[in-house]
Amino acid sequence: MVSFNLLVAVALAYVAFLFLIAFAAERRAEQGRDAWMRSSTIYTLSLSIYCTAWTFYGAVGYAARSGLEYLTIYLGPTLVMVGWWWVLRKLVRIGRTHRITSIADLISSRFGKSTALGVIVTLLAVVGTTPYIALQLQSVTFSFSVFAEAAGREWQGTELTVAGLWVAAGLAIFTILFGTRNLDANERHHGIVIAIAVEAVVKLCALLAVGIFVVWGLAGGVRETLALIDASPIAAWKPSGSRWVALTFVSAAAIICLPRMFQVLVVENSDERHLGTASWAFPLYLFAMSLFVVPIAVVGLDRLPAGANPDLFVLTLPLAERREGLAMLSFLGGLSSATSMVIVATIALATMVSNHIVVPAWLSARSDGAMVSGDVRRVVVMARRLSILGVLALGYLYFRLSGGGAALAAIGLISFTGLVQVLPALIGGIFWRGATRWGAAAGLLTGFAVWAWTLFLPSFGEGNLMSATLMAQGPFGIGWLRPYGLLGLTTLDPVVHAILWSLLLNGAVFFLASILTFPTPLERLQGAQFVNVFEHSPGPRAWSTRSAGAEDLLVMSQRIIGASEAQALFQRAARRQGKEGYLPDVTPAFVEALERELSGSVGAATAHAMIGQITEGASVSVEDLIAVADEAAQIMEYSARLEEKSREQERTARALREANAKLTALSIQKDAFLSQISHELRTPMTSIRSFSELLRDGGIGPEGQARYAGIIHDEALRLTRLLDDLLDLAVLENGQVTLNRQEGRLSDLLDRAIAAAGAEGLAVRRNRAREAAVALETDLDRLAQVFINLIANVGKYCAAPRPELRIEVLEVGGRTAVDFIDNGSGIAPEDTELIFEKFSRLTDQGTAGGAGLGLAICREIMARLGGAIGYQPGRGGAAFRVTLPAREALAAE
Repeated sequence: MVSFNLLVAVALAYVAFLFLIAFAAERRAEQGRDAWMRSSTIYTLSLSIYCTAWTFYGAVGYAARSGLEYLTIYLGPTLVMVGWWWVLRKLVRIGRTHRITSIADLISSRFGKSTALGVIVTLLAVVGTTPYIALQLQSVTFSFSVFAEAAGREWQGTELTVAGLWVAAGLAIFTILFGTRNLDANERHHGIVIAIAVEAVVKLCALLAVGIFVVWGLAGGVRETLALIDASPIAAWKPSGSRWVALTFVSAAAIICLPRMFQVLVVENSDERHLGTASWAFPLYLFAMSLFVVPIAVVGLDRLPAGANPDLFVLTLPLAERREGLAMLSFLGGLSSATSMVIVATIALATMVSNHIVVPAWLSARSDGAMVSGDVRRVVVMARRLSILGVLALGYLYFRLSGGGAALAAIGLISFTGLVQVLPALIGGIFWRGATRWGAAAGLLTGFAVWAWTLFLPSFGEGNLMSATLMAQGPFGIGWLRPYGLLGLTTLDPVVHAILWSLLLNGAVFFLASILTFPTPLERLQGAQFVNVFEHSPGPRAWSTRSAGAEDLLVMSQRIIGASEAQALFQRAARRQGKEGYLPDVTPAFVEALERELSGSVGAATAHAMIGQITEGASVSVEDLIAVADEAAQIMEYSARLEEKSREQERTARALREANAKLTALSIQKDAFLSQISHELRTPMTSIRSFSELLRDGGIGPEGQARYAGIIHDEALRLTRLLDDLLDLAVLENGQVTLNRQEGRLSDLLDRAIAAAGAEGLAVRRNRAREAAVALETDLDRLAQVFINLIANVGKYCAAPRPELRIEVLEVGGRTAVDFIDNGSGIAPEDTELIFEKFSRLTDQGTAGGAGLGLAICREIMARLGGAIGYQPGRGGAAFRVTLPAREALAAE
C-alpha cells in the first residue's frame, strides 16, 4: 500500500519536474529557440486546461448521478471548435491586432477603453472563478484524503482544511514564480504553456489507463462492460431537454468566456492558423477524455460499497484492486487537471486586476501621473503577485464556507453560469457597432446580480448567507423574488433557472441600453476596428506629438516595461528611422507602436491614458475625431444607401412578379369560376326543364311522377343554394348584412355545425369540456355557417383513407381561437394565398362540387363579426384557425 508520505513526495517531485520544464522553456525562449513552442500541437494541448478536475474526477461522478448528461460539458466546446471557429478566429485577430491581455481588456478596449467596464468584468471574473478554484482545491484535497484513508487514517474536517490551505499555498508559489516573470502578457508565458502541455498528456494518459484497466481488467471486456451499463441505473436515465440544452449552451459559451480559456485561446496564440488544427484536434482530445467515463462510473457503482463518492472512482477503483502504481498515475492526472487550471486562471485574473484596478487607481492617486519617481513596473508586478495570492485565498475561503461537500459538477456549473455573463457584451461588441459601454455595463451588472441571487449565494447552503425562510418565501415575503422561483417560474431546475433568467435579462438590458444611448467618438472608432477587423487593420491613432519628447516617453516606458526592454524598443525604432545611436523622432506611427507595446503590460485602456498624460492637450481633439468619424460615416452611409436602393429595387421587382403571378392565377380562377358557374347553373336548370316537360306531356305512372318531381325539387334546391351563396357574398362584400346578437356556448354551436355538415364517415375529435367553457355573444347563425363550411370541406377534400378532424380550442393573444385540423395532405404553400379568394377552386374533383365560394364567404363573415379566419401551415394536414370575436366586437358593427 502506498504510504501517505510517499504520495506527498511523488506530488512534490512531479511539481518540481513541471518547474524544471517550465524553467527550461523560459530559458530557451529568452535565447530565441522557441519555434517548437509556437507549434499548433503545443497550442492545442494548452487548450486542455478546459479539462480540469471537473472533467477528470467530476465527469465520472456526474455520469454516476445524472447519466449521459455529463456529455454536455464536452459537447458545447466541440460544437464551438468545429462549427464556430470563425468566431474564435475573429477573437484571435482582435487580440493580436490590439495586443489584448485579457477578456476584460478586450471588452474595455472595444467600448472606448472604458476603465469602469474593465473593473466590472474583472470583478465578475474574480467572483465567478472563485467556485471553480475551490473545486480544484477540493479535488486535490479529497484525492490526498483517499490515500490517507487507504493507509488507515481517515481525515477529519480540520485535516481537510489544512490540506486545502497547503495546496493553495503551493499553487500560489508556482504561479508567482512563472506567471509574473514576463510583465508583457503578449510576450507569452512559454514556461507555463509548456507545463500545461505536459500536464495535458499526463492527465489524458492517466484517464485512459484507468479506463483500460476498468474495461479489460475488471469488467472482462467490451461486451461485459456494455452488459454492466445496460443493467446499471445509467441505462434508465431520461434526459431533461431544457437542462441538456442549457448546459450545452453554457459549456459552449465557456470556451470563450472563461478567463483561463481566453488566456490560452487568444492571448497565448502565436499564429492564427493554429486554430485550424485545434478545430479538429481539440475535439478529439475531448473525445478521448470522455471515452471511459461511463465504464468507470458503472464499474465503480457495481464494485465499490454503497455511499462511496463517485467523484473519486478514478482513484478508489485502482486502490480497491491494490493497483498502487495505477492509482498513483491517476492521482498525478487529477493533480495535473487541477493545477493547470488554477495556474492559468490566476495568471489571467491577476493580469486583469492589476491592469484594470490597481494601476488605474495608482495613476489617479498621483497628480503628476506617469512621470513621477517610482517604478510602474514594480507596482504592476507586485499587484499581480498580490492578486494571485488574493484569488487563491478567495478560492480557499469558498472551499471552507461551502463545506467542500458538494458534487464537483455542481460547483463547476455555478462557476460556468457566472462567467458566461460576459457573452452578450463580448459577442455584441465584436459583431454590432451599435453596442455602447452603457449597454455593456448595464447588461453585465444585471446578469451578475441575477446569477449571484439565483445560484451563487444559495450555493453556500441554507443558513450560511441565505436563511431557509428567505429561500422558501423570498425577501420580505415576496414570493416572486425567491432565488429558485424568480418571477414565479418554479418548475425549472435551479441551474437552468439561473441560466435562463441571468442571460435573458443580461442580453435584453444590453440591447435596450445600447439602443437608448449613443456611443462616444472613441467607441465608434473602436467599434469599427473590432467589428471590421478583417477588412481594416487599425491605422495610426493620429496622435499629435508637438509637446511630447522622446525622453519623456522613454522614461515612462522604462517605468512600465523596464529599462533594458524600453531602451531596446527605442533603439529599434531609431534604426528604422535611420537614426541609429539617437532617440527616435516622436511620430504618430511611433507613438501608436509604443502604445501597442505598453498595452501588453498594463492594458490598452491604461496605456492609452498614460500616453495621453504625456502628450497632454496635443492629442487629437474630440472635434477632429468626430470629423474623421463623420467623414467615414458619410462614405459608408452613401454606400449603404446605394446598396439599400438596389435591394429596394429588387424587392419591388420581386413584389411585382409575385403580384403579376397572383393576378394571372386569379384570372385563371375567374375564368374557371365563370365556366363552373355556367355549368352549375345549366345543369340543374336543364334537369328541371327536361323532367318538367316529361311531366307536362303525361303518360307517366304515379311512381315516375313522384321520382321526376323529386329530381326537380332537388335540382331546384341545388340552384337555390348556389344563388344564395352568390347573393350572400355580394351582401357581405357590400357591408349590407344585418347581424343578430345571440348568446350561447361553443360546444352547442359545434354540435349544430357537425350535424348540419352531413360529413358521413368523418371521425371528429374534440374536447367538449373545453368547448363548453367558452361563452359566445355574437351572430351564432353566421358563425355556425363558417363552422359548417370548414367541416364539410374536410368531408369533401380530405384524401386520407380514414378522414379525421381535430377541433382544438386555445387562447391566442388574449382571444379564443378554434383550430380545425384534418389528417389529409394539406394545401400546397403556393396555393395558400389564393384559397380565400372568391374565384378560387384548387381541384376539379367532381365529387366535391361547389363553385369555390365557401372560404371567401367565411372570410367575409368573420371580418363582419370582428373575428378572423386563416390557414395554418405545418400542422400535418389542412388546418384553419377561426379567431372568435370579442364580446364588444359585434356591438361596434
